[in-house]
Amino acid sequence: MSLQNDLLLKALRGEDVSRPPVWMMRQAGRYLPDYIKLRNRYDFFTRVQTPELACEITLQPVDQVGVDAAIIFSDILVIPQAMGMTVLMEEGKGPLLPEVIKNQADIDALITTEVEDRLSYVTAALSLTKKELNNRVPLIGFAGAPWTLLCYMVEGKGSKTFEKAKQFCFTQPELAHALLQKITDVTILYLKAQAKAGADVLQVFDSWSGMLSPHDFKTFAQPYLIQIADAVSPHAPVILFPKGSWYALTDIGNSSAAGIGIDWSITPEMARKMAGNNITIQGNFDPAKLLTSPTQIKKEVTEMIDAFGTTRYIANLGHGITPNVPVDHAKAFVDAVKEYSRK
Repeated sequence: MSLQNDLLLKALRGEDVSRPPVWMMRQAGRYLPDYIKLRNRYDFFTRVQTPELACEITLQPVDQVGVDAAIIFSDILVIPQAMGMTVLMEEGKGPLLPEVIKNQADIDALITTEVEDRLSYVTAALSLTKKELNNRVPLIGFAGAPWTLLCYMVEGKGSKTFEKAKQFCFTQPELAHALLQKITDVTILYLKAQAKAGADVLQVFDSWSGMLSPHDFKTFAQPYLIQIADAVSPHAPVILFPKGSWYALTDIGNSSAAGIGIDWSITPEMARKMAGNNITIQGNFDPAKLLTSPTQIKKEVTEMIDAFGTTRYIANLGHGITPNVPVDHAKAFVDAVKEYSRK
């Protein structure tokens, strides 16, 4: 059966649309009161690993905010977990990986087989959500990018600088590439399994790639992003989101990815010029602007779409929605896109 609302897929194919599709990164979760109720009842990984809960959370923004796509409720750190690492998640504190990767023996110990079995709770959640969506909107699956996962696996937690992770890459590049390749291989299997389970689109989040210089991005991040896009694109359109790495727009614009996510550190005009016309741009509203008034939000959204144009563009935030955003402000963002028409 065909989708009732396939705007996202049309935008990724470069087809003409009357308005761009809209969804928000991290839309399933922390700012929604109904999510907070579930958070108070179940710990983080119970929510992620219980298909019924993940499905319920995924559907909330579709039902309550009216977005044009659902994104499965999960986490990028399910990959290190599936590879045998311990990942702890403390509410309000972020992730903690008590045993980090330090040497070749640690890399050799990582599990790279039976990925689909180890992450079957994600594919089960996707299949269930696909059924519950009943073809209303497309379903997005996702994974963390190899560089970003390396950051957590070497650093052991979030960081403002990821100095330990960078030191590991700069002083032991061979080890770094061995680890990045292992993560890449597992991620490809994982994303293919997501497409098979019903994901219509797949996004790869490189949340920390902006920590790298253009040269280091080309060394430690880009080759693996491109490898994933090349391997997974035949199964579903891929959106790459290397946050802060606007300098890579031209290279990624020439890759097999269907879309590229950008943050607010680049103008729409420059982004379009660098990326070219063969890739769809997604972004780049600053989530902090969702804390202004609904009137202001609508005004800025209209200006953003005017600047990007309606073709080969997906309206989104430049990063995940923050927990303090009122639901009616998130709705104002979505409604502004839906009401858009060129003057």
